Amino acid sequence: MPYDGQLLARARAQLEAKRAENEAEHSRRLRLVYSRVPEIERIDAELRGQMRELLCLTLQRPADMAARIAALERANLEQQARRAELLVENGLPMGYLDEIVDCPKCRDTGNGPSGPCECLEKLYNAELTKELGVLLQTGDECFEHFDLSLYPDVWDPIRRCVPRELAEIALGSCRKFAENFPAVSSNLLLQGDPGLGKTYLSACIARVVAKKGCSVCYDTASSALGAFERQKFSRDPEEQEQAGRRVERMLSCDLMILDDLGTEMVTPMSVSALYTLINTRLVNGKKTIISTNCSDSELQKLYTPQICSRLSGSYLSLPFAGEDIRRKLKR
Repeated sequence: MPYDGQLLARARAQLEAKRAENEAEHSRRLRLVYSRVPEIERIDAELRGQMRELLCLTLQRPADMAARIAALERANLEQQARRAELLVENGLPMGYLDEIVDCPKCRDTGNGPSGPCECLEKLYNAELTKELGVLLQTGDECFEHFDLSLYPDVWDPIRRCVPRELAEIALGSCRKFAENFPAVSSNLLLQGDPGLGKTYLSACIARVVAKKGCSVCYDTASSALGAFERQKFSRDPEEQEQAGRRVERMLSCDLMILDDLGTEMVTPMSVSALYTLINTRLVNGKKTIISTNCSDSELQKLYTPQICSRLSGSYLSLPFAGEDIRRKLKR
């Protein structure tokens, strides 16, 4: 996916700091062992000398090169064995003086065979996911804290459902989505009146998905679609650039959470932006969660048939019913 240069620089800085920390710890271990067991320092010097000699042999290619390399290999193995014995004799693991790296794939360089290594991508995604602070407000957003007892367990004749049964289905579907991400086949459309737990369940999903190292973006519909407009029409170059970065993140992140769809000012520009966001992510196989207070019929009045078709065909609708939980808890 395309990378935001500023976020990638922050991720690389974190990786570099960790590498420096590991190098400092390795140096500390060397000083400690050399002071306690001087023979190990002598062996290390001999091992480095053997490596230099091997390099010279490969460059000079003397007539007896094979025999001299074989002798070097025997001497090297003997020195390494003696070094390991000394470490164990002094109560240390054999690998105590090995290079310390967090990522054996790239040796903490952040560079993979064809781009950034997985370790750097995880740091990048963590930077990208910091904006979830708006969503993860209470710190207790987890499926175990989703209280089904707050939903009535009786038939609602107006909505023609049992609210708790709907909440149980929504909870199970959201948990399954989070646990299986990114190997999920559908997107989610959370529908219902305000205060029924739609945003809370979105936050639960975001927390689980982000812990997997996947990139997650969260924004309200009003703010997200406004970024598309500023990217296209702003006369301030800096504002336009910032909006462009936000749009690129929303289009390319692993999971996009779009909250409060239908509360934005619906204009031809906002409808066009919404179509671009939904369709681009569908085409690229990126998953999206949309929450809205609107029913299907209300969505059809607000948005184009193309948008509604994608919502009905590519999103799993999870309806919510009941009394505003925030008001109930306040009482």
